[in-house]
Amino acid sequence: MLKLIKELFDGDRLIIQALVGQVSQGTNKSGSPYLNVELRDSSGALPSKKWEVEDEDKDIFVTGNIVEVMIEVIKYNDALQGKIINAKLLNSDEIDVERFIKAPPIKKEILIERFNKLVNSVKDKDCKAILDYFINKFGEKIYVSPAASSVHHEFSSGLLMHSVALAEHADYFSHYYPDINRDLIVTGALIHDFGKMIELEGPAVFHYSLEGKLLGHISIMCGELRIAAKELGITSEIPLLLEHIVLSHHGQMEFGSPVLPLTREALLISMIDNLDSKMLVLDKAYEEVKPGEFTQKVYPLDGRSFYKMK
Repeated sequence: MLKLIKELFDGDRLIIQALVGQVSQGTNKSGSPYLNVELRDSSGALPSKKWEVEDEDKDIFVTGNIVEVMIEVIKYNDALQGKIINAKLLNSDEIDVERFIKAPPIKKEILIERFNKLVNSVKDKDCKAILDYFINKFGEKIYVSPAASSVHHEFSSGLLMHSVALAEHADYFSHYYPDINRDLIVTGALIHDFGKMIELEGPAVFHYSLEGKLLGHISIMCGELRIAAKELGITSEIPLLLEHIVLSHHGQMEFGSPVLPLTREALLISMIDNLDSKMLVLDKAYEEVKPGEFTQKVYPLDGRSFYKMK
């Protein structure tokens, strides 16, 4: 029986099936190319290298592909990594997709219940119309899609979990800051990343679509809001304010937002979006760490190593 990544040990030489995550090319001291390949399954990820690059590797090691790999497992800097000996693409009839999709920390059914409660709590007619429009448009994809190909919320239902978390945070803070438009901020929190359902595609939803590569989820969702407002005949400023939330939710231009937050609601969304993503990045880093130890360097958090309390 094929092992999962979490079942691998230093010194193993074996065949595994894995989803290809992030891929990059490097050059060794002699000037020859090699590949950095993230191998993933439902149990975790294994950073790996293929030192001898063949012509066919450019078609095999593509983000989103599912492959059968012969690897050697070694320990380097107190962490396991794989040395790829050879690999081949798997046919669709050879793939059990569930093997490669990480389950969410919270059950999907519970997240759907919380999502529906938030949607039904929105009283503003334009906000509710826009929510209903996108629920009808995207359907089941809202409940199963990841929120990223890696880094954070990259698991099944990750988008739903992230959206619900932001909306519940937004609802909580709206009680402390009464000038905030509660329905606007909850709606913005729920839909801010819906463009990722167009940005990401594939059998295990880890592959960037053409639109995703050329436009990105922020631009995609801004366009979707324009279309929704036109089809729904909304003439209020609600769609424009929601577009601003989407465009500014990364908080800073160097992080991918084309504009900075310029409303109270957009500012709060950008802050809690950053909070939720950073907490999930840290949760991921802690998974392989015992109490009383430090994590490996967490590059999305300035390369710091974090202590896990006993």
